[in-house]
Amino acid sequence: MAAQCCCCKAPGAEAAPARPPPEPPPALDVASASSAQLFRLRHLQLGLELRPEARELAGCLVLELCALRPAPPALVLDAHPALRLHSAAFRRAPAAPAAAEPPCAFAFAAAGPGPPLPAFPEAPGAEPACRPLAFRVDPFTDYGSSLTVTLPPELQAHQPFQVILRYTSTDAPAIWWLDPELTYGNAKPFVFTQGHSVCNRSFFPCFDTPAVKCTYSAVVKAPSGVQVLMSATQSSYVEEEGVYRFHMEHPVPAYLVALVAGDLQPADIGPRSRVWAEPCLLPTATSKLAGAVEQWLSAAERLYGPYMWGRYDIVFLPPSFPIVAMENPCLTFIISSILESDEFLVIDVIHEVAHSWFGNAVTNATWEEMWLSEGLATYAQRRITTETYGAAFTCLETAFRLDALHRQMKLLGEDSPVSKLQVKLEPGVNPSHLMNLFTYEKGYCFVYYLSQLCGDPQRFDDFLRAYVEKYKFTSVVAQDLLDSFLSFFPELKEQSVDCRAGLEFERWLNATGPPLAEPDLSQGSSLTRPVEALFQLWTAEPLDQAAASASAIDISKWRTFQTALFLDRLLDGSPLPQEVVMSLSKCYSSLLDSMNAEIRIRWLQIVVRNDYYPDLHRVRRFLESQMSRMYTIPLYEDLCTGALKSFALEVFYQTQGRLHPNLRRTIQQILSQGLGPGAEPSAEQASATADSGVDADAPALLLGDEAPSSAISLRDVNVSA
Repeated sequence: MAAQCCCCKAPGAEAAPARPPPEPPPALDVASASSAQLFRLRHLQLGLELRPEARELAGCLVLELCALRPAPPALVLDAHPALRLHSAAFRRAPAAPAAAEPPCAFAFAAAGPGPPLPAFPEAPGAEPACRPLAFRVDPFTDYGSSLTVTLPPELQAHQPFQVILRYTSTDAPAIWWLDPELTYGNAKPFVFTQGHSVCNRSFFPCFDTPAVKCTYSAVVKAPSGVQVLMSATQSSYVEEEGVYRFHMEHPVPAYLVALVAGDLQPADIGPRSRVWAEPCLLPTATSKLAGAVEQWLSAAERLYGPYMWGRYDIVFLPPSFPIVAMENPCLTFIISSILESDEFLVIDVIHEVAHSWFGNAVTNATWEEMWLSEGLATYAQRRITTETYGAAFTCLETAFRLDALHRQMKLLGEDSPVSKLQVKLEPGVNPSHLMNLFTYEKGYCFVYYLSQLCGDPQRFDDFLRAYVEKYKFTSVVAQDLLDSFLSFFPELKEQSVDCRAGLEFERWLNATGPPLAEPDLSQGSSLTRPVEALFQLWTAEPLDQAAASASAIDISKWRTFQTALFLDRLLDGSPLPQEVVMSLSKCYSSLLDSMNAEIRIRWLQIVVRNDYYPDLHRVRRFLESQMSRMYTIPLYEDLCTGALKSFALEVFYQTQGRLHPNLRRTIQQILSQGLGPGAEPSAEQASATADSGVDADAPALLLGDEAPSSAISLRDVNVSA
C-alpha cells in the first residue's frame, strides 16, 4: 500500500496531532558543503566492515531525514575523495524515527567488482522497494568534496524518508590503519578514527557541521580476535559472525562518531567506567585511574548536573594517535604516551570529562566559536580540579597554560586574527587550523571573567547547570550563552555589565590580542614562587654563586607542572650563555633524564636550542624511543631551525620505519624545509628512504625554501580536543 503524506487523514481516522513548528535552520557553516539547512536529520545507521589487509572500510549508510520545504531538488552531503560511492537509493520511512537500536544483522550484496558491501535489511514499516538515485561528487576544498544526491520531485515537506548510500573508504584522513609493528603488542592490526574537526566526511557521507546533531546506530563486522569499540553503547556481539552492535540514544554531531578496533582488553575502574588498552598497558592504565574517574565524574555532577551519557569509558591508543585526547561520548580516546606523566594525564582526562557537559551535550554551532566548547570545558575542568585537588594545584596548572598562551601570542603578534574568540573562518580554510591556545585559554579567561561578575563561583556553577539543562543536545552560538547569562543574573543586566568600558562582551569576542582580564592566581603562589625564584637564580650574576644556590633546591620533590614551568622559562630565554647551559646540564641533566616525557622533552629542547653537543645522545635516545607527534615534531622543528639539521636527518632515517606514515610525511616536510635551497640528503639517507617505502618525491616535501618556525610547537598547545 502506498504511503500517505503525513498531512493526509485516512477515512475514519482521527485527526493527526498538530505538527510542531519547524526547527530553525542550522547556522551557516562555511566549512560544510552540505544542504543541512534544508533538512532535519532524525537518525543515521551505519553498517561497516573493517578490512585491515586492504586498509579499507566498506559501509552502508542509512540517513533518516525530513525536508523542511516541499520538493527539495537534491540532498547535498559532505564527502571526501577518499570515499568512493557505489550506489544511492531512496525509500519512504515510517513516521516515527528509527529506534536507537540497529537492525539485528546486516547482509552483503554486490555493488560491482570487488568484495560485497554491507546492506541493511528493510526496516519494519518502510516501503520494501528502494528507488535508485542519481548522484555526483564535486570538489569543495582540499579537505573534502560535496556529494549531491538527486531526490524524487514529489517529496513533501516534513515527510520522513531514507537515503541509503553504499560506499568504500581508503586512505581516509579520518581512518588511521596501523600495522601490528605500530602497536605496543606488535601482534594485531589496529584502526581508529579521528573526526575532529572536519575529517569524518571521509569516514561516512554526512552533514559535517557541529550545527547538526542526531542519534545513530551501527553494526560493525571485524576480523576474528579484534575488539571493536564506538562512541556509543555496545548492545551486543555475535562472536561467530564477528559482528558488534552499537547505539547512541542522544543526538551528537558527526565529528563525535568514533570507532576503534584492535587487541584491546577491558578493566573496570569504577561503577560506570572502565579502561580499554592493549594487554601490556592495561595494568598501568588501571593503576593510574582506578577510583579517580568516578571521583571526577561525581565532582562534575555536583557542579553541573547529572552525567547524561551512561558510561564513561577510556581507551588508550597507540602513539600514532595524532592528538592527546578526544572527548568522544561514552568512550574518551587518549594517547597512551601520556600514561607516564601523571599530572598531565589527570588534567587531560578531567578536561575530557568536562566536555561531557560542554562540547558534547551543548556544542558550538560553528567552528568559528570553538571557545564555546573549549573555553567552557577548561573552566569546568579547573572547577573540578579545585574541588578535587585544591586551589593551589589549579592555579599552578593555569599559570603553566597562561604562560604558554603569552608565548604563543608573542610569536604570532597581538594583532593576529586567530587570537580572536570569534575567528572569521574563510572559505577553504580547514577549521582545525583554528585550534590554538586562544580557543582554550582566552576562552577560559572570558568565562572566568563572567564568573567574577556574579561574585560567587557557586552561583556561576548554578548558571552553567541551568545553561546545560536548557541547551543540552543542541548547538549554540555565543549570543545564546551571553543572553542566558544576563537573564540568569538580571541585576547584572541592569548594570549593563556587557558594555563596561574596555571589557565589553563584544570586545572580548572580537578583539585580537591577550585576554582583557586574567584570573587571580595568588592561591597558587606556594607552588609558583619557588619556580620563579629558581629561574631568577639561574639568570643572576655571578654564575658560580647562582649555580651553588640553585643546586640546593631539590626539584625532584616538585610537581610535574612546576618543573615544566621552570624549563619553559629557560626555553623562553634560549639561547642561553654556554656556561649557563653547561651548569644546568651538570646540575639537572641526569635527574631530568629519569623523569617523565613531558619533562624530558623540555630539557632536550633546551639542549637543541642551545646546540649543547654533550647531551645530544639523550636527544637521539629520546627520538629512538618515541613514536608520537607530541614528542617528536617539536624536537625535529628545533633541530631543523638550528645547526643540527644533519643530526636530525641521521636520526630520522634510522627511526622512520617505526613511525606512522602520516608522521613520517610531516617530519619529511620539516626536514626538507630545514635543508634549505638546493640541499639534498646524502646517498645513504636516500637509500634508507627508498628501503623504508617512503616516497622521497612526495609533493609534501616540495614546500619551499624557508625553514619551518619552531615557535609554535605542539608542546605549546593543549592538544586535547
